[in-house]
Amino acid sequence: MPRVSVLVTCYNHIRYVGECLDSIYAQDYTDFEVIALDDGSQDGTREFLQSDTRPKTLVFNETNLGTYGTLNAGLERATGEFIAIMNDDDRWGPEKLRKQVALMDAHAKVGLVHTNGRFIDGAGKVTEGSPLGFEFPRTETGDVLLALAYANKIIASAALVRRQCFEELGGFNTAYFGSGDWEMWIRISEKYEVGYIDEFLTDYRVHGENASHKLERIWRDDETLRSWLAPRMESYKHRFSQDALNHAIAHNWACLGTVKTLNGKAAEGRAAYAESLRINPSRWQSRLRYLATFLPTSLFRRLL
Repeated sequence: MPRVSVLVTCYNHIRYVGECLDSIYAQDYTDFEVIALDDGSQDGTREFLQSDTRPKTLVFNETNLGTYGTLNAGLERATGEFIAIMNDDDRWGPEKLRKQVALMDAHAKVGLVHTNGRFIDGAGKVTEGSPLGFEFPRTETGDVLLALAYANKIIASAALVRRQCFEELGGFNTAYFGSGDWEMWIRISEKYEVGYIDEFLTDYRVHGENASHKLERIWRDDETLRSWLAPRMESYKHRFSQDALNHAIAHNWACLGTVKTLNGKAAEGRAAYAESLRINPSRWQSRLRYLATFLPTSLFRRLL
């Protein structure tokens, strides 16, 4: 039985899936299985996966399940002690799995290990700066729960997770379009430490088909996640100072105010901004955005 199960989520990326698989089979750690999960590709990806002779389990969804339903289908078939996630348009450095497994073996309290990485373009060239509006996500090793309350700090293709985490916490929430991994990382970090390898071992490809470009669906996801997170944060009091927790809670309410307004719910957005300011009155930007909620939604979006 392999120690690592690599779940490769595939959907209409025939241009990139070969390079993705090449980077998996080029790992200098070889105790893994590959489970290629296709979610209804119509561009030749399925035919490519069938013709590729390297050892793998193929799972072809009969209906489109979305990213997180597809990952859950992979979890049902995985046999490894650790679960690695790989999007079919990304790629790994050859040392990635070996260094992640070593960190897991050395730190029993760590439930997830992720790596630093780079953004690459459609041609595979490294893209400098922040092509998606943020730097490549990273954390320290340890308790990163509050850091994840601010933003998603973990790229899915950079993550290796103990199978035990999914057995305890359940699978991914299929109600999400693109933020189900973020919710999963929060659930894991509530009970486990998170490990981090500060090396460029994951390449995240940025191109016109990325789910992260579909802003309106992401805004709806963010509203769902921020609404889910708000009441949970009260239970974090035993782990963090009141000041640090208040800043994180106020930030979450402010973000909720923004996405509710972006989603056309200006009154609810104002209420969320007001709660943020009640907790942390020094958030001057929230005051300005509170006032901006009285503007038409289209103008509010342009002001951000």
